[in-house]
Amino acid sequence: MKRLRFVLPVIIAVALFSCKSEKDYLVKIQTRHGDMYAILFDETPQHKQNFVSLAQAGRFDSTEFHRIIPNFMIQGGDVFGKEKLPQEEWYTIPAEIQKGKIHSKGMIAAARQGNNVNPERRSSGTQFYVVQGKVYNRDELVTDMKVLSDYFYKYIQLESNTHIKEAYSKLYQEQQFDSLNKLMLYEKENMESFFNINLEKSMTPQQIEAYTTIGGTPHLDDEYTVFGKVIQGLDVMEKIAAEQTAEKDKPVNPVHMIVTIEQLPKAKITKEYGHTY
Repeated sequence: MKRLRFVLPVIIAVALFSCKSEKDYLVKIQTRHGDMYAILFDETPQHKQNFVSLAQAGRFDSTEFHRIIPNFMIQGGDVFGKEKLPQEEWYTIPAEIQKGKIHSKGMIAAARQGNNVNPERRSSGTQFYVVQGKVYNRDELVTDMKVLSDYFYKYIQLESNTHIKEAYSKLYQEQQFDSLNKLMLYEKENMESFFNINLEKSMTPQQIEAYTTIGGTPHLDDEYTVFGKVIQGLDVMEKIAAEQTAEKDKPVNPVHMIVTIEQLPKAKITKEYGHTY
């Protein structure tokens, strides 16, 4: 028994040392607005290894954030376009959509073609986006806004709701879309009672907490593979998202990137960048 009491602390010490010495990849994305630092998730191994391989080979360098939609995301990394590869060489990666990996602000996800031509939701081999999104109020977040809108249109056709229809028309003409949403949400309970329907949609506590505080793009959840997270430099993402854009949401002034990878102890990443594993 004495020997066991001696060995146990040694085992614990070795385990703690191993944990502290464990390493991870730190991604650095350099732009003219500054640098973003990110980590990639172990839960999406194929996306992680693919991104690391592209970065280590320097293939992301000189690609652009070529698509910017404010309050939504910034998209870049078109290696295939930069290298002028024929389309038959534009490989894809199997979807690695994980529960709990949501589109909160700062998350990195893989771009892809739409469901009509890509029902398996396979990811682009190179293009990715960083989520900006917006902060939602809880009522809007937990309501199926499309179904609400459909029923609202039927609701305001009722003779007893002429005043609501007039208010709706005025707000629509003035393009006061936030106020339109508030008007529909205000009538939500009345519509649920009148049509005998439930306009709620299922949201996890994690989603509600994230999207009502830091924000994001909840409608993309479970549709695209989220494989990483910006852990420092979100202000850089905000500056890129504010760029003036032209046709196809392309910035008027190009925003190029250089992407590098460094292996560091996880403990150092936590200490210097604030990411907790």
